[in-house]
Amino acid sequence: MSRWTERLLLAGTDFIMIHAAFFLWMETNGRTFTLTSEALREILPVSAGIYIYWLALFGFFGLYRSFILSRTDELINLIKTVTVGVFVIFLLTFDIEKGSGHPLEMNRYRVLIYWCLMWGLTGAGRMAYRTVIRKLLEKGIGRRKTLIVGVGENAGTLYHDVQQAPALGYEIVGFIQTEGDPVPAEWDKPVLGTLSRLHKIIEQSGIQVVLIAVTRKSVRLLEEIVSQCDGLPVSMKIVPDLYDVIVGQARTHQIYGFPLIEILPQLMQPWERAVKRLIDIVLSLMILVGFFPLWVVVALVIPLDSRGSVFYLQERVGRGGRVYKMIKFRSMVEGAEKMTGPVWATYNDPRVTRFGRLLRRFRLDEIPQLINVLKGDMSWVGPRPERPYFVRKFQKQIPLYSRRLRVRPGITGWAQVMGQYDQSLEHVKQKLAYDLFYLENMSLRMDLKIALNTLYVMLSGSGFKKNETERENENDHSHG
Repeated sequence: MSRWTERLLLAGTDFIMIHAAFFLWMETNGRTFTLTSEALREILPVSAGIYIYWLALFGFFGLYRSFILSRTDELINLIKTVTVGVFVIFLLTFDIEKGSGHPLEMNRYRVLIYWCLMWGLTGAGRMAYRTVIRKLLEKGIGRRKTLIVGVGENAGTLYHDVQQAPALGYEIVGFIQTEGDPVPAEWDKPVLGTLSRLHKIIEQSGIQVVLIAVTRKSVRLLEEIVSQCDGLPVSMKIVPDLYDVIVGQARTHQIYGFPLIEILPQLMQPWERAVKRLIDIVLSLMILVGFFPLWVVVALVIPLDSRGSVFYLQERVGRGGRVYKMIKFRSMVEGAEKMTGPVWATYNDPRVTRFGRLLRRFRLDEIPQLINVLKGDMSWVGPRPERPYFVRKFQKQIPLYSRRLRVRPGITGWAQVMGQYDQSLEHVKQKLAYDLFYLENMSLRMDLKIALNTLYVMLSGSGFKKNETERENENDHSHG
């Protein structure tokens, strides 16, 4: 059973219980519902609207995310969500004239009754659903293919614990041997290969979960495991005693009393990703269309200042390693790359034109990238995209560099706001640390913070001796 199937079934369960709560609430108010065509025409639009309201609210509060919570935790989250939802309904339907002089007006009691019915019925429905799912998992139905990395004592203990907790939904298909660890002979699951083949084994076997149980507390070993799994649709979890080597890149979960730590989780909820994409599209259209006369003027001045094309196209690596053409207003002399090859630019780079320096000062050269945003190649906020040449180079030299490719690259980002410009590999590593921080803390709130900071820099023109050079290095790596 896929996660989307589980979510649809859960939404279907909520559909039944939300409508049941609504019709029971009507009964408590003396409005007996009879199944007639006239009654259906009257009540169905109302009940449909109420369901859509609750569906959106449940999604907003993450009640349809991957099922990683205990049933108790889920009930607590459900009660919080229903409380907020009913309070909003109360505010929207509150009659000030009637309610202001009567603190216990009858409509407030009806709101309280609806609150009890909502969380009681939806909670009961979800608990029944979870119980059914758990029983199916215990019978081996709907389990996720799972791989254990490690063959030592920790791996044996983990394997035994997983076998004793079938409700976790893990179907162990085999082990991965790490260097220097002997293979026990008594296991009933095969060793599928060594760590160097982990990526290929995951792809060939359709692995969905990777459990890490290595015996040596080696940062380098964990980096290798994470790098092998990077870019694959798998979740990674690790036994708690290794937590100290990956502090800051993990989140602890306990399911059915079984402690595991999730490595590099995706923090942005599906609804947030949808809103982020909607904001990207709306803002891009507003700026491109609203300031269209300005972009026409810029396009006319560029060839007057320096002979050559108006736009500059360059290959960049986007989400999932896909290469796309990034579009910018040309700010360097035509053919600048042919002079130097792929290099880091420098402050006061002689290749930058007079008008190009003005464009860069206020970041107007970035505007055509909004076309990339509309196409889905980029986002407003995210790690800056790199050229394929540098991506290949950094992937070999910097552990976890490929994590930047898990999301759409951005026109601006946390690394641009906080980091220094690239002058050496150490500066690239520092910038990667900022990118990883962003990936671990992605949210609409953080995107807004980055956007406001970028807007301030654009309008004030301050701090550009550092930021301009950073952009030259990040955006242009021999911009032509």
